[in-house]
Amino acid sequence: VASTDKHTVKPWFDGRLDYAPPVKDLASAGFPLVGGRLDYLATRPVAALAYRRDQHMIDFYVWPLAGRTPPEAESGEHKGYNYIQWTQDKMVFCVVSDLEMAQLHKFVELWRSAA
Repeated sequence: VASTDKHTVKPWFDGRLDYAPPVKDLASAGFPLVGGRLDYLATRPVAALAYRRDQHMIDFYVWPLAGRTPPEAESGEHKGYNYIQWTQDKMVFCVVSDLEMAQLHKFVELWRSAA
């Protein structure tokens, strides 16, 4: 669903996933929400939120731990894309983008502190 409104994106996942991903509005900080979609990671359906920073897209994947051992927080680079992954509130979060790592860390800090 293409929308900058978190009140449109979050309910779009109802009936498509067995959990409600947190959706936050960071437009005032320069990271507008672009929309959401259903993706698959290792055969598991996950929420994929899309944010933007200038001309760079940020893919933001969210899925529940579901009784699994939390993965270690990590960040790195793979084939020109930076990523940051962490666990919080029984959910796993992973952001991927071609943004420089400092900007991606800024996005994560803003997202984690937003209401």
